[in-house]
Amino acid sequence: MRIVRLFAVLALMVMCAAQALAASGWEARFAGHPLLPQKFIAVDKDAQTFFIYDHKSPLRVVGSFPCATGQRPGDKLHEGDLKTPEGVYFIQGRLHRKLDWTLYGDLAYPLNFPNPVDRIKGKTGYGIWVHGRGKKLTPRDTQGCVALNTPDLRGLAKDLTPGLPLVISKHFGVSPDQPADGGAELDEAVQRVKSWADAWQRRSDEFFEFYDAPKYDQAHEGSYKGFMERKKRLFQDNRWIRVLTSDVRVVPGPDYLVTYFRQYYRTASMASEGIKRLYWQRSADGKLRIVGREWVQTPRTLDDVYLQAMSAEAGEVIEAWRKAWENAELDAYLSYYAYGAEQGDRLGVTSIKEHKIALWAGAKPEKVAFGQDKRYSLIPEGISVTFDQQYCADKGYSDQGIKQLVLMPTDTGWKIIREEWRAM
Repeated sequence: MRIVRLFAVLALMVMCAAQALAASGWEARFAGHPLLPQKFIAVDKDAQTFFIYDHKSPLRVVGSFPCATGQRPGDKLHEGDLKTPEGVYFIQGRLHRKLDWTLYGDLAYPLNFPNPVDRIKGKTGYGIWVHGRGKKLTPRDTQGCVALNTPDLRGLAKDLTPGLPLVISKHFGVSPDQPADGGAELDEAVQRVKSWADAWQRRSDEFFEFYDAPKYDQAHEGSYKGFMERKKRLFQDNRWIRVLTSDVRVVPGPDYLVTYFRQYYRTASMASEGIKRLYWQRSADGKLRIVGREWVQTPRTLDDVYLQAMSAEAGEVIEAWRKAWENAELDAYLSYYAYGAEQGDRLGVTSIKEHKIALWAGAKPEKVAFGQDKRYSLIPEGISVTFDQQYCADKGYSDQGIKQLVLMPTDTGWKIIREEWRAM
């Protein structure tokens, strides 16, 4: 009973704190940092101004327009409270349906309200847009949306692309210099993303330590337990997983950070790509943890980037394998093969070992040289590479041919699963 009462008191304290913040409003202040978005929108509710910021060097305004926000001040808490939400949001796309001209003009861009942190805080409502106006623009005149003059909004069509971040706050300010701490929290968030992706690739239980399970339950319709069980099944069903995160950006919110990036995911049976957004809050132990996530699938554009990154990794393994072969270092040489690897008509590491012992007893390798032109390609098993090979033994034997290797990513690095050679 005491525990139940304690949770009730804590919940009341959290609710009161959220309401206090909502009443006073969020005063956002950004300082230039390389991890901020290259372009984002800031809505200053006090100034009733819609800013477009470009983050080259320094952070600078490239456009400002009068706007209207909700009829009542403060952060949105409930459906119908006539307030505009405060926090970090993203343009979802453009509505392609007929709109009420007086209220919306002929353009509207939905936002992802409520975002995961909004749901944790118990905020309700829907249909928060950036839209035009068919009547005179009057400050603080919307039901919670952000309205601009329709001609201004039409002129911004090329900027308001899906996924563009939009920061809404009571007041928005910019510091001219880098933050005194060098943006340590933003750097920390990106490092957490990298560690999260690494744990995912390793199919490690460490992956689940990045999440705040109780808050995740509040932020999503599905339970964290269900999410964890699905991931564990995937870890078991897939011999390998690769996750590439590209162009990670961070946006600070009132009491959270949002990291977003292009994510490329690949297993032996499928590949996907999209925009992943992770919402982070600091937990009681001081660590940033994921409280919510959003995913927008997109067409695959990173196959070549992924191939280049994986080729660099596999290339290092191939060179180390070549050196072990040339130096007749049997244990090191065998360590680059998967247990059931195929080498011509030999199957398994034991068979490969027996063959090399017998071969090197008669003539040890003297030179193993690979051509510079290595041709990599993605295949279901992992990666295939083809190159010219020249081999010389110490008793005068030599040959030259085409070598093809198929390598599979594993938790301990790339392993050769198939090796073929044909004479030139």
